[in-house]
Amino acid sequence: MKQSVCNIDRKLLDTRLSEEEQKFKNDHPISFSLFEEAKSCLLGGVPMNWMTRWPGSFPLFIKEGKGAHFIDVDGHEYVDLCLGDSGAMAGHSPDASVEAIRRQAGRGLTYMLPTEDSIWVAKELTRRFGLPYWQMTLTATDANRFAIRLARHITARPYVLVFNWCYHGTVDETFATLVDGEVRPRGGNVGPPVDPAKTTKVVEFNDLDALEKALAAKDVACVLAEPAMTNIGIIHPDPGYHQALRELTRKYGTLLIIDETHTICTGPGGYTAAHALQPDIVTLGKPIAGGVPAAVYGVSAEIAEKIKSKTTIADTDTSGIGGTLAGNALSLAAVKATLQNVLTDESYERTIPLAKKFADGVQHNIDEFGLPWIVNQLGCRAEYWFCSKKPRNGAEAAAAADLSLDRYMHLAALNRGVLLTPFHNMALISPATTSGDIDKHTEVFKESVSKLLP
Repeated sequence: MKQSVCNIDRKLLDTRLSEEEQKFKNDHPISFSLFEEAKSCLLGGVPMNWMTRWPGSFPLFIKEGKGAHFIDVDGHEYVDLCLGDSGAMAGHSPDASVEAIRRQAGRGLTYMLPTEDSIWVAKELTRRFGLPYWQMTLTATDANRFAIRLARHITARPYVLVFNWCYHGTVDETFATLVDGEVRPRGGNVGPPVDPAKTTKVVEFNDLDALEKALAAKDVACVLAEPAMTNIGIIHPDPGYHQALRELTRKYGTLLIIDETHTICTGPGGYTAAHALQPDIVTLGKPIAGGVPAAVYGVSAEIAEKIKSKTTIADTDTSGIGGTLAGNALSLAAVKATLQNVLTDESYERTIPLAKKFADGVQHNIDEFGLPWIVNQLGCRAEYWFCSKKPRNGAEAAAAADLSLDRYMHLAALNRGVLLTPFHNMALISPATTSGDIDKHTEVFKESVSKLLP
């Protein structure tokens, strides 16, 4: 029989996957019925197309969630280690956020005028990240898009530089990849407005030579980077990489944008504070409002002065930056409550050790079964890989993907009451997650792997 690089019998894997698919369908008749109904009125049967990217043949429909658990319409309860792919990193419906939302909802949702909460939020973000000036948006995609526009405006340069297999929301410039060393649209990129080679330079993460070569032409407005890659799996920077990245961007007059949307898992001030980074702009979205749509971007004093000198009040509503609902009263009330009461120093003191417990439990099983797999951790986020060497860049990470094995492991976990992030084998720990929740995953992981081995 043909064996995979993971020492897994592929025929046995196909058999086990079919068994799990049938179990999933048998156990979720109401979700199945709702999905069939939804296909008549929702494109793809879901309100947002990513919701099709789950391991079963149809998505779960959810009844309610609280803390680190949720219940589907068929009455099954789950340990949620996906947490809305970071949107619910604070846990589902944290009490402090819910109370603030309830209070503000009775006073008004949006005015297109500021509230006092905006000042508190900006000062708190300055305390955490070190940048003195902030603006609010509704999504991290918008925060990144606006940051890119500002960078181009300030530098009068056309290009954005990103890392191969990066992810920064649905920003057009970032859906580019390297094919034989050339910039091409990333697979699945729907209707790109222009050839990304005209807007974007792409290099591999941790490749300083390629980075300098790309910046040396002095036509790159900004580098947009996660400080550690996460959406192709957790890829840590090499020692000294960030210092060199900052030195090279300054040398060639390129702005540095750090996207902390996922790496806020590192600590209260993200990777930026934990590792004393010095970005020109920071972007952050998803978890900061406890699940309510909200995102922010912050700029240095120098960048703020350049923005002021190059913009006029008359042009603010036609600049391509902003939005009628951005900075609305409800979102800001939720951000303040979440930062003040939920995503605190104390919560990270709990969640980061629990992520280590997750990683240690998986590693113990990997060692016990003698598998050539690895585990990686970044703050309160952890994941496992079906390869023997930790990838250093996006291309290596993409090459290590095993979609059939991913699907089996995710579906086997789901059928036993544990939800993982659908796009990779990643777990995120919320302040409400318990040691028992982690133990359950460790047990489920062991059972799932054991069914693949002779």
